[in-house]
Amino acid sequence: MSPALDILRPGPRTSLQDLGRVGLRAMGIPVAGAMDRIGLRLANALVGNPPGEGCLELTLSGPLVQVEADSVRIAVAGPARLTLTQADGARRMLAPDRSWRLVRGDRLEIGPINGSLVAYLAVEGGFAIAPVLGSLSTHLGAGLGPLGGRALETGMLPLRRNDAGPGPERILTRPLPYGDGPIRLVPGPQADAFTEDSLATLLSSPYTVGARSDRMGMRLEGPTLHHRAGADIASDGIVAGSIQVPGDGGPILLLADHQTTGGYAKIATAISADLPRLGRAVPGDRLVFRAVTIAEAEAARRAQEQAVQDCLDSLASIEESGRIDLAALYRAELISGVVTGDEEPVAPPEAETI
Repeated sequence: MSPALDILRPGPRTSLQDLGRVGLRAMGIPVAGAMDRIGLRLANALVGNPPGEGCLELTLSGPLVQVEADSVRIAVAGPARLTLTQADGARRMLAPDRSWRLVRGDRLEIGPINGSLVAYLAVEGGFAIAPVLGSLSTHLGAGLGPLGGRALETGMLPLRRNDAGPGPERILTRPLPYGDGPIRLVPGPQADAFTEDSLATLLSSPYTVGARSDRMGMRLEGPTLHHRAGADIASDGIVAGSIQVPGDGGPILLLADHQTTGGYAKIATAISADLPRLGRAVPGDRLVFRAVTIAEAEAARRAQEQAVQDCLDSLASIEESGRIDLAALYRAELISGVVTGDEEPVAPPEAETI
């Protein structure tokens, strides 16, 4: 039998995603892709995949899968609850944000994702699924992408590898740079279509992520915004982060599955550095906003990209015993020894078993 993960329970709206279907918006084809691109990149780095390899995007809770391969290296990036049931019936909890080697017959149950909308499951070598228009991204609303453009269902999900590669497991050793504080906005491109106090209202009032939010857009519940002369404009291009305001005055912050053009005025645009954090937001989360310039937005994205790369470059190895490889941490300059009066470095005590 070909190597696969047997999907025993798919989880709510689990889908295949990568970094998006780029270069086709001029033909009306949305980008789609991961809601949290930082999380997808981490999952892939933990198992040694290229950054944009397709992963399973898990929403609120994940699937129950059984390994139908001699062995497989997996990683779940995000605060999910992981329970491993081995072929002999033994059960134990696994930590997210690190890789694990599973063997044939092992069952992995991914439970609730705490504090985030999404998490990502990567497998070493990736899934043996043909891309659609150059991408493994799934646009659920349009039915576009792998697996017929639908969410994951029960059955076999084929793998490219039948065996996990040699080498140690890997673990995240520093926080990912999602940022905190207000979501940063660049006003426009149609800020002048709104009354003078509307932008000030958006920037001074808290909004709540609404229950009707989805991969296409986040409904922001809070003070109503007002147009000068109606909500409609000649349809123009849309990017992720655009805040459209339809006639009812309720802002919608557009996310990964956003349409390519739209005919409602856009009061502001969330900067790209804050999109991964927005992609993780769950209904009921409270958001506040502040305005920045285009130059500040570009600087924030460059700084975040450098910080993400630093995190991925600093992943530590874990020895077969389950202990962190301290030598690897020293080489990465993530921890240091204790300096005595003779200036001789003294290594800290051995790390706790993970």
